[in-house]
Amino acid sequence: MNQVPPSISELTLAATPNAVAWARRHTVDILQRWRFPDEGIEVARLLVSELATNAIQHAGLPMSTTAANAGTAPLGTIVLRLCPTDRGVLIGVSDCDPTPPTPRASDSHATGGRGLLLTQTMADRWGYYPERSPPGKTVWAEVPTQPKEGIASPSADLGGPETTPLVMGQVLTALREL
Repeated sequence: MNQVPPSISELTLAATPNAVAWARRHTVDILQRWRFPDEGIEVARLLVSELATNAIQHAGLPMSTTAANAGTAPLGTIVLRLCPTDRGVLIGVSDCDPTPPTPRASDSHATGGRGLLLTQTMADRWGYYPERSPPGKTVWAEVPTQPKEGIASPSADLGGPETTPLVMGQVLTALREL
């Protein structure tokens, strides 16, 4: 049976809080169809969650918009793109804010601000580029087909578990949810 090579997947979503869950579901579904490795799917799911959350915050519609004014306010959108590469999959999330993403030094008591740290830790490469029409930006991250080598940690030297990007991502996600 001949397989059709995977093509780019693109999903446009309203910039509402439930878009993050839809973006994660779409990512898992597409990557399973493309027979992407399970660990890579989990890394991609976490990265899509972070990138989509950030995009929604910058898409022009506050996440706390009430139902009363949601009908009159212009609804922003975000666009999720998944593109297979020779090395893995490229994830891109676009929003209408042209401001470049900037990693923040997060306070240990802060409830947010760790998204780009998570992205830097879990992705092989990441970056952004401006969009011209409509104006905005796309933040992208590449998830490799083969998992990244573990991050050196003292526990690994002592025979303890090795800290992998997936474990680091799960820890950072749990911290964000505190």
